[in-house]
Amino acid sequence: MENKIRKILEEKVDPVLSEHFGGSMLTKYEDGVAYVKLTGACATCPSAQETLEDVVKDFVMGGVPEVKDVVLDTSVSEDLLDMARKILKKES
Repeated sequence: MENKIRKILEEKVDPVLSEHFGGSMLTKYEDGVAYVKLTGACATCPSAQETLEDVVKDFVMGGVPEVKDVVLDTSVSEDLLDMARKILKKES
């Protein structure tokens, strides 16, 4: 299932998002829900949720009927959090 979703993201979603210097990646698939993180310029765009609703969700759910929902993954990686902690500790 994850490979099907990744293929849709790569072949259908990413070409659209690349026009805005962005991309997408599947971070998790669980209980029929695909969790997608937007990358590049799309990651920090104020319209990220709308992009998910208008572009990503349509392509993924249209291409993989088993997917019941697509959710925007806004989590921050542990690597980024660790880097921020190190920076803050040096400033203290």
